[in-house]
Amino acid sequence: MEELLVDKEYLLQKMPCKYGWTFVEIPEIPMPKTPFGMMRVKGQIDDYEFSNVNLMPLGNGHVFLAVKAEIRKTIKKEAGDCVHIILYRDNAPFEIPEEVIICLKEEPSAYEAFQKLKASKQRAFVDWIYSAKTDETKVNRIAAMINELLNI
Repeated sequence: MEELLVDKEYLLQKMPCKYGWTFVEIPEIPMPKTPFGMMRVKGQIDDYEFSNVNLMPLGNGHVFLAVKAEIRKTIKKEAGDCVHIILYRDNAPFEIPEEVIICLKEEPSAYEAFQKLKASKQRAFVDWIYSAKTDETKVNRIAAMINELLNI
């Protein structure tokens, strides 16, 4: 049976920087003791279903759920609006995205080093890469991961 984490209304907020994310702070869920303080979840925001999304640390001991523009357009809500959120822990098996594998295979020693990592460390790298807000940041994080792996 799936572990229900929350089922309630939250306020959509906007991070106070130029390119700030729109997000929901979820104080009921303690910050996980995982690499980068992330927790993979699935659920619904209003009627929009999602999976394989990470809660991330907010910096005040709480976690937040980023609400992408695609979701906001679909549910027709923005910062300042309330949304109903249902969250479950997402325990689906971890799969390394194909684009990460392709990049790693271009540096065989980095790929080999990645394969030797514990699954939790592999997941931490992938979670970090995919928590990037832009494709440019994602590419930079893949490059940083490869450089780190080459130095192991």
